[in-house]
Amino acid sequence: MIFRGLAPLPEQLQGVRYLFTDIDDTLTTGGRLLPETYQALWDLHAAGIAVIPVTGGSAGWCEHIVRAWPVAAAIGESGALAMTLENGQVEMDFWDGEAVQAERQAQHLHMVEPLLQDFVLARDQRFRLADLAIDITGRSRHDVDALADRIRALGARVAISSIHINSWIGNYDKQTMSERLLRRLDIAQDEIGERTAFVGDSRNDAPMFGYFRNAFGVANILPVLDDIATKPRWISSRPAGLGFVDIARTMIAARGAAPTA
Repeated sequence: MIFRGLAPLPEQLQGVRYLFTDIDDTLTTGGRLLPETYQALWDLHAAGIAVIPVTGGSAGWCEHIVRAWPVAAAIGESGALAMTLENGQVEMDFWDGEAVQAERQAQHLHMVEPLLQDFVLARDQRFRLADLAIDITGRSRHDVDALADRIRALGARVAISSIHINSWIGNYDKQTMSERLLRRLDIAQDEIGERTAFVGDSRNDAPMFGYFRNAFGVANILPVLDDIATKPRWISSRPAGLGFVDIARTMIAARGAAPTA
């Protein structure tokens, strides 16, 4: 059963210490990070809930995020890499090693470019180290799915978000890199259900909804909900970054801590 309007019991969330979250159209609203959403990140931090963005966004974006946002880590390029800030230095963990993934990326680009037709690569492609991102803004669902199928026929992995087709070569995704990061954080397998949560908004978040027991969707997930095999357990009443604010407040209240002013 999916609950609208955030109705979990406090005891279902009071043990959460790590909140994994998508970024585009989950934290952001219309491409921007609203001030109340940014404040919610600080409120979670103050309440002892570590936030870990998990995104198809580029390595360049992730480096900014771990340096400037109140987060414990950032997973980028659909699971290709994880970044943390250690003593002022950004540490990067590549799924298969930076050189291997860079070589695969170059090979993949060579194969995919002839398929793009009038699609274009995302503007942040130059800041990517492992995957390809194709802009799908304003494109029809039919055309997006058709291009995704052509790319899959090459043997590549594909994830479709609200703004991009992300594609890569490698046996990883958002979920597998999240699992690896949890092991690095010394979270035992039998503790994951109680100590973690996830927030997302799109089809490519399905593996995360299945992996995290405490799985939330923001309200803008509703148009694609029927396409998601494993659905979030709770869905906020408000969309995007405002929905995230409501989820953050629900989690902080369950933990028994008040938001900062």
